[in-house]
Amino acid sequence: MKQQWDDFRTAGAFLTIFPLAEHVVIDNQRLGRSMGLFPAVGLALGLLLVLCNGLLSPLIPRAVLDCLLLLLLILATGALHLDGVADMIDGLAGGRDRESSLRIMKDSRVGAMGVVGLVMLLLLKYLCLYHVPLAQKSAALCLMPTAGRWCQVFLARCSSYVRAEGGTGSVFVEHVGAAELLRASLTLLLAALVLFQFNGFWLAVLLLLFAVLLMYYFERRLGGVTGDILGAATEMSEVFALLLILAFY
Repeated sequence: MKQQWDDFRTAGAFLTIFPLAEHVVIDNQRLGRSMGLFPAVGLALGLLLVLCNGLLSPLIPRAVLDCLLLLLLILATGALHLDGVADMIDGLAGGRDRESSLRIMKDSRVGAMGVVGLVMLLLLKYLCLYHVPLAQKSAALCLMPTAGRWCQVFLARCSSYVRAEGGTGSVFVEHVGAAELLRASLTLLLAALVLFQFNGFWLAVLLLLFAVLLMYYFERRLGGVTGDILGAATEMSEVFALLLILAFY
């Protein structure tokens, strides 16, 4: 039990700004195992959003509150994945081949396409959240970050890491196993079923299909994934989860 708790703390420390892994011995194997708990960290973030939504909804107009909730999620995660979105869009839009795309993605500077893509993604996420019916708002706030972090695990397990020199994401990709993917997938499925009952099953299936399409696209375009791709996939999956909820309800 202590190992699982330390793995969860490791996952939380990596995915959020909170110092959860103090006094935890972190090695490559622990980082790989921690990926199985990424969706659980996402669910915890979702519960934080639900709590804030419940406290503030009587005080703040809905349009403003939904914006604040997304801002809270960004702050809690240190905008970790948004940086990946901008880098990915710059690389895919500006690179003519695999090598040039990877080179652009590694550049710390953000180009015009990255800025536009990032703004549009945030705008789309906000509009989707705002239009989720109030009856499903809490469930959507929980499923959104859970789905995003599950997609990271899927891509890390089912794709190869493309940078020969390694990187932040390589440790996770190289050490995550089938057991971690199974644990993460069960977390997503159970969360979806509890939150949306029978519809949750189809939400989980469609999220899986979306992740598979992302995997095939990045394998064909880049030969695999990078840390930026994993971060960007998180954001895209969050938006896709909200779009699915809108379609269902």
